Amino acid sequence: MKVATALVSGQRPEAELAQAAVEAALAAAGLVRADNVILFLSHDFNRNPQPAVLAAARAAGCLSVSGSTASGLFTERGWRLDQPTAAALVYATPAGHAPAESPLLSFSGHSRLPFAWQDDVERVGLLDSEAATWSHGRTADNACAEFQLPGVNARLVRSSGQRLLGEPQTVEQCAGYELRRLGGHSAADSLRRALPADLRERPPLHLIAALRQSDAPGIALLSANADGSLTLAETINEGETIIWAIRQPLAAEQEMREALTTTVNREKPPNFALMLSCIGRGPLFYGNDDRDLLAFRDTFPDTPLLGAYGTGQIAPLAGHNRLFHNTALTLLFESAHV
Repeated sequence: MKVATALVSGQRPEAELAQAAVEAALAAAGLVRADNVILFLSHDFNRNPQPAVLAAARAAGCLSVSGSTASGLFTERGWRLDQPTAAALVYATPAGHAPAESPLLSFSGHSRLPFAWQDDVERVGLLDSEAATWSHGRTADNACAEFQLPGVNARLVRSSGQRLLGEPQTVEQCAGYELRRLGGHSAADSLRRALPADLRERPPLHLIAALRQSDAPGIALLSANADGSLTLAETINEGETIIWAIRQPLAAEQEMREALTTTVNREKPPNFALMLSCIGRGPLFYGNDDRDLLAFRDTFPDTPLLGAYGTGQIAPLAGHNRLFHNTALTLLFESAHV
């Protein structure tokens, strides 16, 4: 399988950036044309992405161009957040029709996970509010695009970046979005007792979440109230159990490295990868560098990678498709052809 990526930036969101990204990826892969292209564009292209999508299709010599705009883009070589950018992955599959197993790649510009996506086929993707999306060379009128890559099998690596704090506690009193008592304490006291000592006086609420299960999407904390209650981003019921968790750069990087390492097949590394991360997790979280990207390069130094930062990540959990936040999803693709 021939595959490569390219990342191209410029001063203005012009279609030529997409064309240049595809042409550079084709050259790196040793291809004249591609069978499939995943194209990501920066938000600068939101108003009119179709010319860039068509330019990518012409450069690739195929109509199978799919992707979306996003808050930031990256490849295995680096990342861009603050200027018009196009990132492309191109690949050509061997002849034949080997059976393949990979989820439906799904991209949305909505603020919430589309209802129809929650309980249908297994999906992995990215949500970014007000993003434009496209599949098979055409932009989607409803800001939802879905497609499947032929000829490849995929393994999903999910890194939540959450460090668990203590043990699960039972919710004793709540009302709507207000969590009042759990584990024999007010909600605020319960949280303070779980936090490291240096964070108890001024808890960093924007880094803390409540989890129903250790692998479930986190519930954000919106405010700490004078009566000792906490306002959550979701409602919760009395009798449920929750566990506190916090996002810390070192713990998130360690989790990412461990998650990638457990998937390594020394005899058959992936042909390419797709990483869908959170805009609140990349360089803005790690301190002007993306430690998740560095972990990927250390684990798979010769594997092409295409990635995008968004506001939500879509992944299957317990038979349903769920919307995660502050999560890095990495799909490792291998050719289905022996």
